[in-house]
Amino acid sequence: MRRTAALGAAGTLVTGTLIAGAIAATPASAGQHHRGSAEDRGVRIAAARAAEKGIDWQACPADWGLKAPIQCGYVTVPVDYAKPDGRTIKIAVDRIGNTGGKKERQGSLIYNPGGPGGSGMKFPTRVTNKNAVWAKTAKAYDFVGFDPRGVGHSAPISCADPQEFVKAPKADPVPDSEADKRAQRKLAKEYALGCKERSGALLPHMTTPNTARDLDVIRAGLGEKKLNYLGVSYGTYLGAVYATLFPDHVRRMLVDSVVDPSREKVWYQANLDQDLAFETRWGDWKKWVAQHDAVYHIGNTEAKVQAKWEQLRATAKKNPIGGVVGPAELTSFFQNAPYYDSAWASTAQVWSAYLSGDAKPLIQNAGPDMSDTAGNAASENSNAVYTAVECNDAKWPTSWRKWDRDNIRTHAKAPFMTWANAWMNLPCATWPEKQLTPVDVKTGKGLPSVLIVQSTRDAATPYGGAVELHKRLKGSRMIIEKGAGSHGVTGLVNPCINDRVDTYFLTGKTDSKDVTCAPHATPEPSKA
Repeated sequence: MRRTAALGAAGTLVTGTLIAGAIAATPASAGQHHRGSAEDRGVRIAAARAAEKGIDWQACPADWGLKAPIQCGYVTVPVDYAKPDGRTIKIAVDRIGNTGGKKERQGSLIYNPGGPGGSGMKFPTRVTNKNAVWAKTAKAYDFVGFDPRGVGHSAPISCADPQEFVKAPKADPVPDSEADKRAQRKLAKEYALGCKERSGALLPHMTTPNTARDLDVIRAGLGEKKLNYLGVSYGTYLGAVYATLFPDHVRRMLVDSVVDPSREKVWYQANLDQDLAFETRWGDWKKWVAQHDAVYHIGNTEAKVQAKWEQLRATAKKNPIGGVVGPAELTSFFQNAPYYDSAWASTAQVWSAYLSGDAKPLIQNAGPDMSDTAGNAASENSNAVYTAVECNDAKWPTSWRKWDRDNIRTHAKAPFMTWANAWMNLPCATWPEKQLTPVDVKTGKGLPSVLIVQSTRDAATPYGGAVELHKRLKGSRMIIEKGAGSHGVTGLVNPCINDRVDTYFLTGKTDSKDVTCAPHATPEPSKA
């Protein structure tokens, strides 16, 4: 569940990008995979074709920003797996060969960073950038990334004009009146209709089960009999669905920062749970800012930092900073801190500069760049995929009274994120496509031990989700980073975790029982 800092056309920031979807245009029950179903036959046909054809690896197009020795190619998949001879799309993939030579090679490791709507195409740059955390695993595996269906270079979808999508300032996500709520509801309904108008043919097929089927076709195209997979955030749900649909196709699977896979949580309740977790982690960051008041001069207690935040919101609401940064834009930017420890110091520094009279860093970081048309298109595309997959994957409440009641109640406990998140997801209440019953994630015959990595204070994917997946996947093992909360644990320097991740990918071995690790190092303040 990866939240982006883009701005949503539904009148507020895009806070969510976390999880992906299932295949529609088939009966609602098709969210679950059945051996012998039309989709099951279709994915076998598509995988066999991909295995026979392989991937025509070439130098990556110049404007993709992926330099040699990284190579790029495409895998062809059906739009609708029930109709494998019908319309197709091409899924963009890239790779870099293992660094350890033929004797050390164990195949391809495929990566998904989350979303839904996230691109995995930068994964091979962990090798070209000499990322030390992944150096040992890179000796054994080709690192393979891909753009999921609808994303980036894989038949991208759209729900709104990108330049309109990023325009600012947006309305304050926290409503002052029923009229404010009516305006947001209108925007959400228009956004849902925009998805239908701009992405109609592919839209009903933007689902997590379909993306999992695409993943199996990619596996086959790579010439791999079994899948080695690393999924972070929404990528954990994609992995869980893949493991359920194709348990005997999994060789190694690591999921990091886990989406709760229970049908009761996907996706409406998951977002409400997220609001509460963000409030907790927002508090952790405010305490850290207060501890370093000598550097940032924002406030020397958590309460004082919160008061400064409320003052900043009020100022921006009355007169948007630089004409473009209002409360919506502030929330979108400041959510980076509860998301990632790596953003703690930089976010505090931008705020500190503003308080000292320099608003430029805040405007540059929180406001849109209307000249960056490519970046704006990517942000809109990411949000479109997020919306399509989440709305298609599960049945959402259609009663505004329920949405209103639940978000009023949650906002009372978690004011930082709740209403912004509600408006982002509200298009699902009036979604124009059939909504599925989520896959019943569980262990199937042949599934090996899955390694689950989770911090206890993660905001985007609360800890309970990892516990739930652990229960559902028999034989799985958990590595718990206690007292930490950065989203995406395996990319951080923590030898207790890093060494076990290497051991798992290199040998398949896990500890005999779950392991609890101390947190990684707390960020240091910076005036840079």
